[in-house]
Amino acid sequence: MTAALRELAARTEALLASRVLTAPDGGADSIERAVRIQAAADDVVRAVVQQARRDGATWQVVGDALGVSRQAAFQRYGKPTDPRTGEPMNTTPLQGAAELAVAVIDDLAAGKWSHVTEQFDPTMREGLPEEALAAAWAQLVGLSGEFEGHGEPEVARASDVTITNTPLSLEAGDYTARITFRDDRTIAGLHIVEGRTP
Repeated sequence: MTAALRELAARTEALLASRVLTAPDGGADSIERAVRIQAAADDVVRAVVQQARRDGATWQVVGDALGVSRQAAFQRYGKPTDPRTGEPMNTTPLQGAAELAVAVIDDLAAGKWSHVTEQFDPTMREGLPEEALAAAWAQLVGLSGEFEGHGEPEVARASDVTITNTPLSLEAGDYTARITFRDDRTIAGLHIVEGRTP
């Protein structure tokens, strides 16, 4: 933890000194330095959380201190072990998963059913053919009106897949599009659930 604290102190001092020692650059240099400070501060938080866990703090205690749920704290700072192999699990979400989710939602709203089903993995393709996907979207529109837009996707890694939760707004209802992606970018799950998920 002391190494992380030293790095944070050095980066903070560098930022403060840069305001005096450098010529105005439109703020780009200061922004880059501030981002490095943020990364160093994140390293300090990670080290403190790991120490707290070694000292017996529960994920509930950690989450409360961070102002998030215990699950969110674990997902960010935990080190899960794969029960199948005993090896550390990959906790890094699929790169670009948020953009993939938005593209799927845009295709659904535009009625591009075949474009969505072409991205399904074999199990999804067998279980949810194009006609069934179109019927499900039609039922959603029948219940809550036309699609109005979506919010920012939340992305998390869960075992071998990346799960995205994207808020949807229809004329008369709010939903969440939960789309699961495999590492090869195929869709392993697609659910539209009523309400906004936390």
